[in-house]
Amino acid sequence: MLKLAIIGRPNVGKSTLFNRMVGKKLALVHDEPGITRDWRETEAVFYNAPLILLDTAGVEDGAAESLPARMTQTTRNALARADVALLVVDARAGLTAADRDVAALLRKSGKPVLLLANKCDHDLPAAYDELHALGFGEAIAASAEHGVGMRDLYDALKPYLEKAEAAEAPEDEGADEAAEKPLHLAITGRPNAGKSTLVNALVGYDRMLTGPEAGLTRDSIHIPFDYAGRSIRLVDTPGLRRTTKVHEDVEKMSVAESLRAIRLAHVVVLVVDANAMFENQDLHLAQLVEQEGRALIIAINKWDTITNKNEVTAALRHFLDKNIAQLPDIPIIMISARNGEKLDKLMDGIFAIETLWNTRISTSALNRWLQPLLEHHPAPLVKGRRIKIRYITQIKTRPPTFVLWCNNTTDLPDTYLRYLTNAMRQAFQLPGITLRVLLRKSDNPYQEA
Repeated sequence: MLKLAIIGRPNVGKSTLFNRMVGKKLALVHDEPGITRDWRETEAVFYNAPLILLDTAGVEDGAAESLPARMTQTTRNALARADVALLVVDARAGLTAADRDVAALLRKSGKPVLLLANKCDHDLPAAYDELHALGFGEAIAASAEHGVGMRDLYDALKPYLEKAEAAEAPEDEGADEAAEKPLHLAITGRPNAGKSTLVNALVGYDRMLTGPEAGLTRDSIHIPFDYAGRSIRLVDTPGLRRTTKVHEDVEKMSVAESLRAIRLAHVVVLVVDANAMFENQDLHLAQLVEQEGRALIIAINKWDTITNKNEVTAALRHFLDKNIAQLPDIPIIMISARNGEKLDKLMDGIFAIETLWNTRISTSALNRWLQPLLEHHPAPLVKGRRIKIRYITQIKTRPPTFVLWCNNTTDLPDTYLRYLTNAMRQAFQLPGITLRVLLRKSDNPYQEA
């Protein structure tokens, strides 16, 4: 499949074009330049042609190790993985020195380059003819915002698409069509906890932009990779601060992206800085994951910097048992993302919690467990009458969800429902995951219709 990297200086409309070609708003778009910092990769179908699109950060000059220089390096990394580069320029602004610098970078790469003049909404701007000086032939006049020129872009891409299709090996007819679906794994946490460093360590290369600045990641970046033969769709999310500190439009969009990633995940890794252990925002994130019914695992990062490890571990477990009592025994893994320590243990924990999250218990096993429990500790009396619990069944997994049938659903105390849930958790060995128990009223055969 053809890989196309969208490249250009900041604020020329690269992410808008990316969204247009994908057909949905995946990348954050804003008038502020430099919104995209990490390159985003996704499969798309453009005029019925499958391809892989890479949305990259703006190419800028900057001192070594500065943020612009590191962003430019992420673009170089994306370009190295691409088959063709699409150089996007702002036709209304005309040719700039920055455009020439990007063009020079592309020529050095040796990749085929297509030139697209964006923001040609109606007539061609007067500066359009200047673009010939870049040496990439006639520029494709387009407006990513309004969808103008997309057919011309497809026609320019067509020879490369056909070449990529011809080069692909035929599929193995004996391949398993029902291949295992990837595990959706979201990495979340407060800014500067080490989320992107952890992602880089897991995938094995510098995929995400990292540095001392807090809040470098602004977009949710999806990264497919394999671990121990398992396909994983990894999502690095922007750091979440307290809502009262979120004011700018871009940060609000980043928060929305993070929350959406949590809702769509199977397993969520909450990364916590060992030197700033569990602030209110960490607790809020853990509670949010529990409310969404996702499987949760906590990674305490920078553990190599802690000296009193036993004391810190005990304090953390006490804090969690007190503040997230509905999720007893949440898996906690102490890691160092920078040094690559205990990452195998983290992945083992992720696979284990996913297995629990997919648990299915037969109705017969559930009711064999339930009846002795009710005899030992029956439901309480309400208004002089006992609530009769008849049977229980599981209706779904991810998370395990059960229906409890009884003659009175309104007066059963929450404390008794928690008692049943905790007893079920212990009996079927389901620590650290959300269990949902719904109440349904059973029919009374003696009650007239």
